[in-house]
Amino acid sequence: MGHLQAAPGPELAIVVEGLVKRYGSVTAVDGISFTVARGETFGLLGPNGAGKTTTLEIIEGLRKPDGGRVIVAGVDAIKESRRARARMGVQLQYAGLFELLTVAETIRLFARFHRRRVDERVLLERLQLVDKAKALVKTLSGGQRQRLSIALALVNDPKVVFLDEPTTGLDPQARRNLWDVVRSIRDEGRTVVLTTHYMDEAEALCERVAIIDHGRLVALDTPQALIRQYAPGVKVHVRPQDGAATALADALRSLPGVQRVSADAPDEVVLFSVDFEETIAALIRLGKEGAVRYQSLRVEAPNLEDVFLQLTGRRLRE
Repeated sequence: MGHLQAAPGPELAIVVEGLVKRYGSVTAVDGISFTVARGETFGLLGPNGAGKTTTLEIIEGLRKPDGGRVIVAGVDAIKESRRARARMGVQLQYAGLFELLTVAETIRLFARFHRRRVDERVLLERLQLVDKAKALVKTLSGGQRQRLSIALALVNDPKVVFLDEPTTGLDPQARRNLWDVVRSIRDEGRTVVLTTHYMDEAEALCERVAIIDHGRLVALDTPQALIRQYAPGVKVHVRPQDGAATALADALRSLPGVQRVSADAPDEVVLFSVDFEETIAALIRLGKEGAVRYQSLRVEAPNLEDVFLQLTGRRLRE
C-alpha cells in the first residue's frame, strides 16, 4: 500500500498581503499580511470575532476580500480561486457528512469532486480507518469522525491543508492521536494551516503562530520566541491560607522580580516573575515573618496562553 506524497512547490506555500474585508462600517480584516513556508505547520489563533475565520475563508477562496492579495501554492487564490482550491485540502470543524453512507462510500463520493484523487485504500490505512470502511458514518466516535474529515481533506492530494479546530470535543487520548496525524501530514512535505482553541496544541504542533485580534495581526513568531518576548520568566502560583486572594495580591506586587500579578481566581494569586530566585526567596521570608500567609507555592513555565492573555486581554477560549 502506498503513501501520499506531496509534489514539490515554491518555497512559500502561502503569501497574504494587505488583506482587507469590510462588512458595512465594520472592518473585520484590517491589512493583514504574512507568509507560510512550504512544509511548515502554521497556527492561526484569535478570539471569537477577531477576524481569524474571515481571513481563513478568504485564503481558502470561500470569501472575496475588499483589498489585498493571496497566493496559495503559486496560484492567485482571489483571481483563480477554483485553480487554487484544487491545490488545497480543507477540513472544516463542522463537516457536513452523510450519516447513512459508509466511511468508504463517503471518501469515494468526495473524491468525485476532484480531478486529482488519492486511492481510498491509501486514505483508509493512512487515517487508521480500515476496520471502519464499511461502518456507517452515524456509528463513528468523535475521533473517528475527525479522522474521516481529515481523510476527505486529503482526498485530492493537496499541497496545502487547512485544519479548523480538528481536536475540539475529543478526549485527551483522541487529541494526541490526531496530533500524530497532523505531524505525519507535515512529514510528507505538505503545508498545514491549523486553527485551535488549545494552546498546548499550538505549542506542540506549530513551527510558527500568528495571533489576530480586532482584525489585525498583533504577533507572529515561533511559540518559544513569543513566550520569551511577551511572557518572560516564570509563573508562581500562590494559594492564600485564608482565601483572600485580592489582599494577598496587593501584598505581593512589590516583591523583587515581579512584573505582573493576577488574582482572577478567588483562591489563587499568580505572580509573573523575571527573577525566579529573588521572588521565591522574598516570598518565603515574608511567610516566615508572618507578613503574608499562604498554603502552597507552585512554579510553572509560561506558555502561549499567557502570551495570548498579554496581547489580547482575554483567554483564547473565552
